[in-house]
Amino acid sequence: MEDRSTYVLQDDENIGAVQIADDVVAMIASLATREVEGVSAMAGNVTGELMSRVGIKNMKKGVRVDILDKNVRVDLAVTVEYGYNIPATCQKVQAKVKSAIENMTGLNVSDVNIRIAGVNMQKNK
Repeated sequence: MEDRSTYVLQDDENIGAVQIADDVVAMIASLATREVEGVSAMAGNVTGELMSRVGIKNMKKGVRVDILDKNVRVDLAVTVEYGYNIPATCQKVQAKVKSAIENMTGLNVSDVNIRIAGVNMQKNK
């Protein structure tokens, strides 16, 4: 019986099946989002500096992934840095997330929806 939180990427009766968990796809989306200049953090998440201390499970906060028939829908909640153009930054996030998920999993990303949860007003170090 297939678990609802995993998806079969490849099934070969001679070798076996390759499955991926929703959480892994969410982590890929989260990491790709953080690589975009102007993104301060994922909403509901601690800063990147603390990420190594809190563990990997917190990497998927601010990300929701739905997979249906090899199509992925991603919903992100992000905080952007003050002074960055929000639409341009979001377009970069959408492209980066789509590319990362498709290249790493072979799944098709149909939607990358972004909700701006806040603006980081603090100056960088």
